[in-house]
Amino acid sequence: MEMLREEIKLKLNDALKNKDKKCTSTLRLVLAAIKDRDIAARSKGNNSGISEDEIKLLLQTMIKQRKESSQIYEKAGREDLLQEEQDEIKIISNFLPKQMSEEEIINAIDLVIDETNSKSIKDMGNIMSNLKEKYAGRCDFSIVSKLARERLI
Repeated sequence: MEMLREEIKLKLNDALKNKDKKCTSTLRLVLAAIKDRDIAARSKGNNSGISEDEIKLLLQTMIKQRKESSQIYEKAGREDLLQEEQDEIKIISNFLPKQMSEEEIINAIDLVIDETNSKSIKDMGNIMSNLKEKYAGRCDFSIVSKLARERLI
């Protein structure tokens, strides 16, 4: 069932065999983050750990953090650290489905607004939970949130 989790473990084993230090360290970070979330989920009574969709959202968060760091390193002229962050983004991105374009995101938002008969910003929570359910791992939800707000105003 947990295909993504297994895929990450297999890639880690390949990286270890190939002595790919960057890939090994990045995938260990990913697996540690998943394990942390699993432990938190178990403490709330979910013994199976986090779901595939939650793993995808975690990976997106990790990419977002690295993009933010990249911007800081770029401004500071730290090309070495910038390259490290970009390498990690590439490695983590391999485990996510193809990302939706802005146009695809807007179409998805419009579809959910129609399906849920949403009229105002008060419906935002319902819209976002619907979108996360349908499109987890395929788009940056900070962008989705901004675009959804624009559609409702």
